Amino acid sequence: MLYRIYSGQDGQSHFEEMEVPTGPEGRSPTQAAQGIRFTRMEPGTFSDWHNAPRRQYVITLAGAVEFGIGDGTVRRLGPGDMLLAEDLTGRGHTMRVVGAETRVSATVPLA
Repeated sequence: MLYRIYSGQDGQSHFEEMEVPTGPEGRSPTQAAQGIRFTRMEPGTFSDWHNAPRRQYVITLAGAVEFGIGDGTVRRLGPGDMLLAEDLTGRGHTMRVVGAETRVSATVPLA
C-alpha cells in the first residue's frame, strides 16, 4: 500500500491512501531522486512530533512502524508498504517502531 502524509490548510498532517502509479506495462514513471538511505531502528524507537525534512518516499523493508497524526489517526506500515512524506509544515507526525522485529527502511529523497 502507498500512503501519503501531507500538510493541510488546518496546520495538521493528514493521510491519503494512494494506488502506486503504474502505466500499461505495470511500471511507474521514473521520478527524479537525490539518492537512497537505509535505516535500522529497534522495536520501541519513538520519534515525537516532527515534519518530514523534505519530500521523500519511505519504504518499509522489514518490521513494522506506526505513524500518528494530530486527529489521533494511526497507520501501521509493514514490509512492502510505502509512505510519501509531504508534511513539510504544521504540526507534523509521530513515528513508533512496533512489534518485536527490527525495522529496516529505505528512504528516497525526491529531487
